Amino acid sequence: MQTGYYSAAGGMVTQFNRLNTISNNLANVNTTGFKEDDVVIGDFMRLYKEARDELPHENNTREGAAFINRTMARVPQIVDEYTDFSVGSLEKTSNTLDVALSREGLFFAVKTPEGVRLTRDGSFTTNDEGKLVTKQGYEVLGDDYFNSKSGISFSNVDSVINIDKNGQINTNVPGTLNLTQNKKLMIVQPANIKLLKKEGDNLYKFEDLKSIDIIGESNAVKQGFIEKSNVNAVKMMTQLIETNRLVGMYQKAMDTQMNDMNRDAIEKLARKA
Repeated sequence: MQTGYYSAAGGMVTQFNRLNTISNNLANVNTTGFKEDDVVIGDFMRLYKEARDELPHENNTREGAAFINRTMARVPQIVDEYTDFSVGSLEKTSNTLDVALSREGLFFAVKTPEGVRLTRDGSFTTNDEGKLVTKQGYEVLGDDYFNSKSGISFSNVDSVINIDKNGQINTNVPGTLNLTQNKKLMIVQPANIKLLKKEGDNLYKFEDLKSIDIIGESNAVKQGFIEKSNVNAVKMMTQLIETNRLVGMYQKAMDTQMNDMNRDAIEKLARKA
């Protein structure tokens, strides 16, 4: 079996995986607070440098040359996946419970059945019990949650809700316009944002909650705004076209390789007959 056939097949599988990532980005182009994903595909120069830097044989030897030749025959592959955490554009909604974060690396904390999770989606609402929750019903946490184990609640007489730039919530004294302090949104900043793992419902999991910093003075909270997805639809469509073309090219290469192998096999069998 020719090496080129394996390389083309591996390249096609890699592009299929890339296509899945692009499709997911496009599907979430209108998802509040969604962050774009991308992949890094190992090319020849990257693989060659890695092999050269870690060459287990001395240079200018037959073993060294054979090792480099094997390295050159590697198929294209995804060598890294990452999330672009840059801030998306902020859209004004004027809804009292819509909250956006204007700084990169900051997150709201919510309580899910699987534990505390992080999110950038600040389009909050209240449930039947008056608790502040996400659209999926997850309880939004205050900065004292790890001590109080309680979330943020409002009463039926809270007709005025004000959230300042640091996430401090103020509500009106019943029957007046005077404000009194409620709880404060938990705004957190992971020690290493690369360790965040995406889950469903626009949530992120962080294994070491003890290393998360609770930011008291973030100056990043904007009430009446939501953060839109940072996915660039035009760029994604361009990458989608590029990926589809690469899949077609790999398909043609595989067809050519297979046709050549079949012709060689038929000729050899004919000579032996």
